[in-house]
Amino acid sequence: MKIGKVPESVLKRSVLRQIHTKRKEVLLGAGVGEDCAAVKLAEDEVFVVSTDPVTGTATDIGNLAIHITLNDLASAGAEPVGVMLTILLPEGALEEDLKKIMGQMEVVCQEANVQIMGGHTEVTRAVCQPLVNVCGIGKAKEGKLVSTAGARPGDDILVTKWIGLEGSSILAKEKEQELSARFPLSLVKKAQDFDQYLSVLPESALAVRFGVRAMHDVTEGGIFGALWELAESSGIGLEIDLKKIPVKQETIEICEFFGINPYELISSGCMLMAAPDGNTLVRNLEKDGIHAVVIGKAVDGNDRVLLNEEERRFLEPPKTDELYKVV
Repeated sequence: MKIGKVPESVLKRSVLRQIHTKRKEVLLGAGVGEDCAAVKLAEDEVFVVSTDPVTGTATDIGNLAIHITLNDLASAGAEPVGVMLTILLPEGALEEDLKKIMGQMEVVCQEANVQIMGGHTEVTRAVCQPLVNVCGIGKAKEGKLVSTAGARPGDDILVTKWIGLEGSSILAKEKEQELSARFPLSLVKKAQDFDQYLSVLPESALAVRFGVRAMHDVTEGGIFGALWELAESSGIGLEIDLKKIPVKQETIEICEFFGINPYELISSGCMLMAAPDGNTLVRNLEKDGIHAVVIGKAVDGNDRVLLNEEERRFLEPPKTDELYKVV
């Protein structure tokens, strides 16, 4: 395709025709020449808005882009309603590339009952690989918003599922040949399938019902980065048992192969939470088939301590994600 806005025929054929999920709250949605979308909410509801790009990989970019933004909304206790998209394609990109990205996005949106409400699609020399930015729009009842800043001393700190899921899946897909030369193909394929765990919408909705005080989806910077951001935002200290942080063996193997730290690897699909009674929340999550574990406590002060048997060390501010050392 040539540089500039994609032709109207391509827009209709490979973008608009891929959008099937509709929400009654959306009064004005995607269409030729439409630059805005409109959403109607009830009197006791509030807008929740988030935006995120995917820049670290072009593999499954449509799938990742939607999950990441919906997870941001979920971490605020909001129900995702719709998304606005910006898709930038490099010069020479094929219409098939665009259609594939849109197809991936619609699959995730259909599963989450989220409408693609509009956006912008362009071919440009400014990028060398597809770049997708998603603006998510959600709704929440007044007084029910959950903040990263809501943790209090005495709260239990817990995580859902496992760390490193997103990073492991990306690496297993992009570096399949290298990994298959070292590991059984079954291990590589299992890691590739970690993308089935990327959504945190189910655990966030349940956690809101059971009194969660703070939530933060574990993305760039990994669990160490997310713990720091939760503590910094809430003005608390932390005591975290390193050995309780759940991690898949496939993630450990892949990280050892590339010489990277799984605790600083992008981890969409893992939700960090703070709750007054973390064990009760864990039990309810497990009843719904969502693996979760209490990994530590929020404490007074500013010390963010990692405990590993007799060893004590301090968390540091988030660094560049480990994924960028490999891809």
